[in-house]
Amino acid sequence: MHDLELSEDQRMIRDMAKAFARGEIAPNAQRMEKDGWIPDDLVAQMGDLGLLGMVVPEQWGGTYVDYVAYALAVEEVSAGDAATGALMSIHNSVGCGPILNYGSTAQKETWLNALATGKAIGCFCLTEPHAGSEAHNLRTRAELQGHQWVLNGAKQFVSNGRRAKLAIVFAVTDPELGKKGLSAFLVPTDTPGFVVDRTEHKLGIRASDTCAVTLTDCRIDHGNLLGSRGKGLAIALSNLEGGRIGIGAQALGVARAAFEAALLYARERSQFGKAIVEHQSIANMLADMHMQINAARLLVLHAARLKSAGLPCLTQASQAKLFASEMAERVCSHAVQIHGGYGYLEDYPVERYYRDARITQIYEGSSEIQRLVIARELRNYSF
Repeated sequence: MHDLELSEDQRMIRDMAKAFARGEIAPNAQRMEKDGWIPDDLVAQMGDLGLLGMVVPEQWGGTYVDYVAYALAVEEVSAGDAATGALMSIHNSVGCGPILNYGSTAQKETWLNALATGKAIGCFCLTEPHAGSEAHNLRTRAELQGHQWVLNGAKQFVSNGRRAKLAIVFAVTDPELGKKGLSAFLVPTDTPGFVVDRTEHKLGIRASDTCAVTLTDCRIDHGNLLGSRGKGLAIALSNLEGGRIGIGAQALGVARAAFEAALLYARERSQFGKAIVEHQSIANMLADMHMQINAARLLVLHAARLKSAGLPCLTQASQAKLFASEMAERVCSHAVQIHGGYGYLEDYPVERYYRDARITQIYEGSSEIQRLVIARELRNYSF
């Protein structure tokens, strides 16, 4: 997207995120991956810059401009490090979003400012070992005992799970009601019975703490019910657009970083008497990579504009996330290929980009789910 199409605020936010990513994130990305952790001081800096409250209005301590600015910032942070982009995107979309949209005034006053400024990080406990895309088929239970809810169950693939101070937990309150028997709860992670069992060892985004969580007789006050009883599924599905825009932007950032690394390498590496960028096969590969990245950005920002305007954009967000995530794997694979044998070594960042890109086709709705969403819309498509 050309700068002429961006507002001054959007450009400023993008440029701020780019400078931060290149100066503070990218130089430390390899070390963070080996440590399996994003340093607390780096997260604090993100909070100070407003990157952790980008979907929250200023009234509640956030820095909301619009979803275009948010997508641009996620792209830049993810170009610096995909795991840091994951923390940012997940915290904003499913950490802050549900409280902003469904929280009571008291819940917002208690949590939203801390989340928006990065003083507290949020996590989203929906997926279970036996329930992934089938979000309504949960086994975690919440029983009302007096003025407290008692939660028991297990959650899987909880991003930010080790770092989070607040968990949004989904549990069945009324089993006989099926999909209408699911509710959402705000659970401080220091609540007795809330236990992070383990941090998963993953193919990519290794600095992002993805955890398995168990809740055993976990007691919270009745006022920690988020929204009304039985609205859990609606809450869980309410931020699909924002979440998918964020992951689309993350995939875009990883792909762009891989492309830039490949282009730089192709200019410097010589074979058969000339830089490999001058060989037609390599030049064509780079041209395709650049074209696909630009196409993905247009899809992501189109969905972001619709979201900012308050217009329905579930299909557009699904298209953006699907195209950008699958594009990212192709582009990162080409970047490895252009590097030849060096691309397979940890000494070069394209090896990490290739691994990091893969998850974007799975979380926030797999590619298969995105295609189902898009195909469902086509049933009523008007010619």
